[in-house]
Amino acid sequence: MISWGEVVRAEDPGYFCRRACEAATKPIWIISDARRLSDMEYFKERYTTLTVRVTAADAIRRGRGWVFTSGVDNAPSECALDGYTCDMEIDNNGNPLKAPLKVLTEKAMTFVNKT
Repeated sequence: MISWGEVVRAEDPGYFCRRACEAATKPIWIISDARRLSDMEYFKERYTTLTVRVTAADAIRRGRGWVFTSGVDNAPSECALDGYTCDMEIDNNGNPLKAPLKVLTEKAMTFVNKT
């Protein structure tokens, strides 16, 4: 599946984003899993965006059952946005989420009120 997706993206970087948008009928969307710079560029060029990265240290992730798999976890589908600067970052290392989620909600409402 990943190999097929790579072939499709090489021919048309916006293919999957366009396909996802075809069925969209609401004025506000939450895209929970962008994986490529081309995905981010597609949406930023066409829509008002608020980008959020949720992070957790590898040690925390391992404690939650994650096991690094070479060829998967270090593939472009997992790492292509590692250097991308988002509008907001939420630390998911077990710290209380109430404050960052409040900030996210406030920012999201600002976007909602602009649309």
